[in-house]
Amino acid sequence: CKVRFNNFLDNELTFVIFLVVYISQLYHYLKLFIMKRREPVSNIMTKDVITLNINDNLYEAERLFKKYHIRHIPVVKKDTIIGMLSLTDLQRLSFADSYDDSGVIDKTIFDMLSVGQIMAKKPESVSSMSMIKDAAALLASKEFHALPVVDNDKLVGIVTTTDLLKYLLEQY
Repeated sequence: CKVRFNNFLDNELTFVIFLVVYISQLYHYLKLFIMKRREPVSNIMTKDVITLNINDNLYEAERLFKKYHIRHIPVVKKDTIIGMLSLTDLQRLSFADSYDDSGVIDKTIFDMLSVGQIMAKKPESVSSMSMIKDAAALLASKEFHALPVVDNDKLVGIVTTTDLLKYLLEQY
């Protein structure tokens, strides 16, 4: 009977130790998860932002999209954001390209228009201290995929849906 009681105590003690370790690890992961949910956009944004000026031509925009493999370019006046140009904006202009491989239509359209004429004006933005969750909610509720990050009226970064997906993947 004494041996059984000692085995019971050993098993109970092992269980209690297991439970304490499990709860402490669970607390650690929950703490990390909760802290991650309160992370600022500055942790995931691109800080070295490629920009355009309002008078830049569409050839320059196309060149930057291709060179840097990006899909959104803020349009600035000095360091102040005044618009956003997306690769989709440019592709909409060259829809006829699929019917005519000569490129003549693209050239004509690109020569007629400037970045300022096709950019999205006064884009919504977030600050570098905005929470990632808030930026994700804003992007999810709108029909765009990038937000300029602005502090004191100065462009300091850009956060995109790709940045958010990479962040989400890091969580798992």
